[in-house]
Amino acid sequence: MIIVNTDIIPGKKVVKVLGMVKGNTIRARHLGRDIAAGLKNIVGGEIRDYTKMMAESREQALDRMIEEAESMGANAIITVRFSTSMIMQSASEILAYGTAVIIE
Repeated sequence: MIIVNTDIIPGKKVVKVLGMVKGNTIRARHLGRDIAAGLKNIVGGEIRDYTKMMAESREQALDRMIEEAESMGANAIITVRFSTSMIMQSASEILAYGTAVIIE
């Protein structure tokens, strides 16, 4: 599966557009991590636990988007984007979306 954030894949021809595909996940923060993050906010620097959580969330959203594209018979996804939104004060959604296509 080829995944790109552009409208074209150099050297490939889109022969069929199958439609939009998406994958998402919603993650809640952990109270213990919030306390550590609050302390880190005082002294500054990267909050590694949150960085790791967000990276894992993006991968999970991508995996779900790929599953949907494969179920449609796609061999590539073009114009891939990510969106993040806050669901409630301690939970966020990561959404990956793009256009499932067949290329040759």
